[in-house]
Amino acid sequence: MEHDGWADERFGAVADAFARNFADYDELGAAVTVFAGGRKVVELWGGVADGRTGRPWTRDTVVPVFSCAKGLVSVCAHLLAQEGRLDLDAPVSRYWPEFARHGKEAVTCRMVLGHRAGLPALDRVLGFEEIAAWAPVVHAIEEQEPLWKPGTAYEYHGHVFGFLIGEVIRRVTGLTPGAYFRRAVGEPLGLRAWIGLPAEEMDGRARLTEAEGRPPMPGPEHLLTRIVTMNGALVFPGLDEPRGWNDPALLGMELPGAGATASASGLAGLYAAAATGVEGHERLLTPDSVTDAVREVSSGKGWLGFDAGARWGSGFLLDSAFRPMLGERSFGNDGAGGQFAFGDDAFGVGFAYVANRMIGHGDARAGRLIAALRTCLTGG
Repeated sequence: MEHDGWADERFGAVADAFARNFADYDELGAAVTVFAGGRKVVELWGGVADGRTGRPWTRDTVVPVFSCAKGLVSVCAHLLAQEGRLDLDAPVSRYWPEFARHGKEAVTCRMVLGHRAGLPALDRVLGFEEIAAWAPVVHAIEEQEPLWKPGTAYEYHGHVFGFLIGEVIRRVTGLTPGAYFRRAVGEPLGLRAWIGLPAEEMDGRARLTEAEGRPPMPGPEHLLTRIVTMNGALVFPGLDEPRGWNDPALLGMELPGAGATASASGLAGLYAAAATGVEGHERLLTPDSVTDAVREVSSGKGWLGFDAGARWGSGFLLDSAFRPMLGERSFGNDGAGGQFAFGDDAFGVGFAYVANRMIGHGDARAGRLIAALRTCLTGG
């Protein structure tokens, strides 16, 4: 497949793997970016951003990246901890007193970041406009009882993750997480990554498509479906329906658990900035902060009874059979469409892969690129 961009000679295997993805997985449009030592060494893109019109993917194309949003929010949380403004092991109620109700008094930010707070979904059914308004979600979280004793089990916290940590960020900084991210990280570093896509960016975004054969969601009462759709207020799949993930109204609101829109370079730049620093800037996260982030908090069988092999640190996926990265200092997050981004300060890497053809959670496209990257870095 003909693609645009470039790769340093040492990283040619990544370019080869990117081209093979188009041949083997029927990519529509996709991009991959790699930083090494704070310098961009791979920036590739190809295919079409909009399958309806044939509009090509460009260097700056952004695409919804779902739960890669958790990486943006988690970097912000660790930044605030590093600055001494947030204690991840303190009760959430230190910053948000109204949270300490209905058995949540001992819930810490780290429990939320490790998906252990017992709050994977809300009981209250909120409308789309209520979710967009922020405060109704916050009030619903305040009234929610944990599904299990906080800290004793884990299950993916989906959207609640972002709203809960996001409200802590708002209480500490005065800004919602999407706004804080842009002020503290995105704008100073020129990153094309947002939680709440600006109106002027809407027309140039890539449109998502569903690959054939994606497994259906379970019924609306199933906890997994409630986690992913916020009790049906957000449509998934059904990308082009109102309240689906091609709807500008959805992409423009702050959904900090799963609502980021970014380019490959924006996401890779975030993780490179966190792990090594980029373009003369000091690294965002100190070695001690990364050590704190990559300490395992959750793994094994979740509340729903599944063990996909994932390992969680504080806000990030860790290197595992579920998501192989580079090693024990790797930290990242993936998205429902197959997107994936991570950093590693031992290897000095920031990596991101994004695409608009949604094959499935944990499909092989990003893994093939990371395997190629590992070969480039280690020779094996």
